[in-house]
Order: sequence, then structure tokens, then C-alpha cells
Amino acid sequence: MKTLQELTRPNIWKLKPYSSARDEYKGVEASVFLDANENPYNGPHNRYPDPMQWEVKNTLARIKKVDPRQIFLGNGSDEAIDLVFRAFCQPGQDNVVAIDPTYGMYQVCADINDVEYRKVQLNENFQFTADKLLAATDMHTKLIFLCTPNNPTGNDLSRQEIEKVLNSFDGLVVVDEAYNDFSEAPSLLADLDRYPNLIVLQTFSKAWGCAAIRLGMAFASTDIISIFSKIKYPYNVNQLTQKQALEMLHRHYEIDRWVKILKEERGYLESEFAHLPCTVHIFPSDANFFLVRVTDAMKIYNYLVGEGIIVRNRHTVSLCGNCLRVTVGTRVENDKLLDALRHYQDS
Repeated sequence: MKTLQELTRPNIWKLKPYSSARDEYKGVEASVFLDANENPYNGPHNRYPDPMQWEVKNTLARIKKVDPRQIFLGNGSDEAIDLVFRAFCQPGQDNVVAIDPTYGMYQVCADINDVEYRKVQLNENFQFTADKLLAATDMHTKLIFLCTPNNPTGNDLSRQEIEKVLNSFDGLVVVDEAYNDFSEAPSLLADLDRYPNLIVLQTFSKAWGCAAIRLGMAFASTDIISIFSKIKYPYNVNQLTQKQALEMLHRHYEIDRWVKILKEERGYLESEFAHLPCTVHIFPSDANFFLVRVTDAMKIYNYLVGEGIIVRNRHTVSLCGNCLRVTVGTRVENDKLLDALRHYQDS
């Protein structure tokens, strides 16, 4: 790969980051804090949170088996996605390459940052080839985005092709593993030291059941993480979020139980959908949702809305004509959906 300095925007490489009061003082012995212009009342919420979230990172590192210095925590994964553009892509000059269809925020962040976004369409099995992806790159391509399991298709991408990209591309490869907990495929976290150009994204929103606290994770080399830390906002993860994240991390074995149940429910839903007259095709899923092609996605979506049941209409997305994306819920929620669709034929 190119050196990190070659990949980083020159102004970012030279940037002197803002130093907050809590950056300058890192001790724990003091009892009187008069350095940050905080209100002395309404503790503990009157104090600024740890800007680097070290307690969360140290706890998370033990679970993920990585160095805490290889972790960036942000306001959802979207913050980390935006940061890679801000750190490495020169507006109006550089470009990024991504599979299509995939998570929409990659293109949104590219558009916001004035970075050309190049789409490489998946095949009929929602897979890609490294050769086709690399053919879309040029000397100004800084990033390649891969989401596995992919959203909205639900399937794991080929590990062999991902590794080909990592070995061949001289820029950075962002692998979004938001749904990896529901997959049988191993995470790429174990390969961080093997691939210095790898950035892995994960989230507390899915398997951890914490979408409301808005906490995303990025894992990469310590050098890449230091660049993220340099340009992030000083207190980007609030204290309430850090506290809730720590509580969940101390209950991390419970996540395995939730994932097991949701995978069983996914199988149940897929089996029942196969018998519905409105089902045309169910695509294999490695996530906590599945994509299904139906007879008339718009009509069925509107019917379900009328029944108070919300799924995602993906009809306008590439390769997803007449497709609905169905998130796996509880057995009660899943049965309500199935019951409504069984009655749809009579409506």
C-alpha cells in the first residue's frame, strides 16, 4: 500500500488537533476541577466525558482481542465513515469505489465531502470479484468500501475476494461488519496486523441491541486510529453513552443468547415466507434481516403499513426490484407479519 502520509490529505497530516481540558489533564487523583469552565452543580452530568473513552476501549479490547489503541469510538458507525472521507479524500480530486447495492451512507458521505463515488454492481448472486472492483480504481482512488454481510442483500461477501482486494489495492479498504455477529464467517479483526490498509467497522446498534445510544466502532492500525482521533470532535461520545456501553460490555455473554434466538427466528421466517403466495424468491441471509422478492413490493408495503407493520421497501435499489427487506423480530412480531401476509391474498 501507499504510505499513510501519501494517503492522508496534506492539511490533515499537518493538523495540530484541538486540545481539550480533559486531554491536557489525564490524572485521577485530583478532587477539585476548575479547568474546563464546567458548572460545579448537577454531578455527575456537569463534567465533560473522557474524550478518548479509555474505560470503554479497554473493556472492549479484551472482548474483541485487539489493542485498545486500535479502536476508534464514534457517534454511530456513520461518524467513522465520514471521518475516512475527511481524513483521506481530497474534495474534488479523489474518488472511492464501492459495491452496488450496499449501505447508502457511503455515497451520502462521499457527496457531502465532494468525493467521486464509483459503483461496481454485484452479480446475480450478490457477489463481487476483486478484479472488477480493482478495475474501477485509478491513481486517485483512496478508499474501497465493502459491507459484509451486505445491506440490503444480507449475504456474506466472498472472503477470498476481499483478501484479494486487501493484497492488491494500494489504498485503504473499509470493511463494514455491522451484521457480522449474525454470520458464521469470522470477523476480519484477527487480520488487522496482517493488513495495514484495513479498517473494520462494527456497531453497538445490531447484535448489542443499543441503536439508541449511537455508538459505532472502527478498528485499524494505531496510526490510522491516531488520525481519526486527531480530527474527531473533542467529546464525540457522551458520558451517558459510555456508561451504557460499559454496562452492555459487562453483559456481553447475553449477546450470544440474543444472536442465537434471532438466527433461529430468521430461519423460521424464511421457512414460513416460502409458503406465502406473494413470495417470489427469498435470498440467503447471514444477517438479522433477509431480502425477499415479492409479487408487488409497493402494494404489499403499503398494505403492511395499513396493518401497522413496517418493513423496508427496497424496490428502487439496484438489483432489488420488487424486494422487501424484513428485519427479524420477536416471535410475536414475526407472527403478526406472517398473519398479515397470509390475509393479504384475501384483501
